[in-house]
Amino acid sequence: MLGAGPPGALTFRKWPKGERVYRIEVSPQDIAASRFAISPLNETMHAMWMLSGRMQAGAHASWAATARPRFARLLSGSPGARAMVALFRHGAYIADFIAPPPTGIDVAFAEEIAAMRATPLERARAEIAMSLDGRPPPPAEIMGVLEDDDVVALLADGIERTWTELVAPQWPRFRAILERDVIQRAGRLATYGWAAALDDLGPRVRWRPASARIEVAAPGGRDERHRLGGRGLLFLPSLFVRKVIAYLDEAWPYALVYPARGVAAAQPRAGGATALAGLVGRSRARILAELETPATTTQLAARLGLALGTAGGHLTALRAAGLVAGARVGRQVLYRRTPLGDALVAGRLDSLGS
Repeated sequence: MLGAGPPGALTFRKWPKGERVYRIEVSPQDIAASRFAISPLNETMHAMWMLSGRMQAGAHASWAATARPRFARLLSGSPGARAMVALFRHGAYIADFIAPPPTGIDVAFAEEIAAMRATPLERARAEIAMSLDGRPPPPAEIMGVLEDDDVVALLADGIERTWTELVAPQWPRFRAILERDVIQRAGRLATYGWAAALDDLGPRVRWRPASARIEVAAPGGRDERHRLGGRGLLFLPSLFVRKVIAYLDEAWPYALVYPARGVAAAQPRAGGATALAGLVGRSRARILAELETPATTTQLAARLGLALGTAGGHLTALRAAGLVAGARVGRQVLYRRTPLGDALVAGRLDSLGS
């Protein structure tokens, strides 16, 4: 996992000193071959980053406050989870076998964890050694796990417990956010090309149209050149990462893990939430706030914990009032706020004139 580590990125015009740059050459065939996927295993691994206190919770502060005591108890009873957390470090290599890119868009956690458990011991040991290289050795208890012949199973047990006890109960809500990002960004890539798909991934990612290449910056090391060669790029949205992570290992599909849009839905400005709820009702106010990023009825229902029919009824009412509009994308209808809805949420109706 190259350039891994969740701290926020800096805004800059030139790559700063000390950054390596991955230059990924693309061809016209690579747009058609590129795909998007959602990985519950990767999301569980990044949730462990956050719950271990190694990155700020940000928009997940409420969930983290509840989940962190439970995660602490899980760590106390799981040597594999403790060893997994010990491998995490900012801006450096982390063993790829822990959370490889998924092979499809809708891969179940059970399938992903089975693939992780099938990692040959020799490969796991080589990647763990790379991850530990250049850093102080971990405590003896952790090294005991990492040097155990059952290290793959122990690490897999730790991440599976985290999934089962903490992430899986939230997965319908988490998945709805990720699906929404995939629908929007995949449409932009197919319709407008690389520039539109990469535009808001962050300041460490650039599209160079003159040379037909993607550039990704990461801490340290030497610059590298890679060629997609018609295989396309795998895009993985994440709820927890705050900067792009590049997988550029020949053993896996070339992939970019990036921060998903809409993790923190826009909220009405201070003092406006109560007034908006009083005007349109609490559930409809929440839907309007959530539609900062377009979403389907199913995604909104999962995100807000509403029955599908209830969410649909609220959307019908909001659409009749001119606050939201729907557009068909394939077999789904994607809803977004209208300018009137934007103004109502922002508390600036006066900006529309009389």
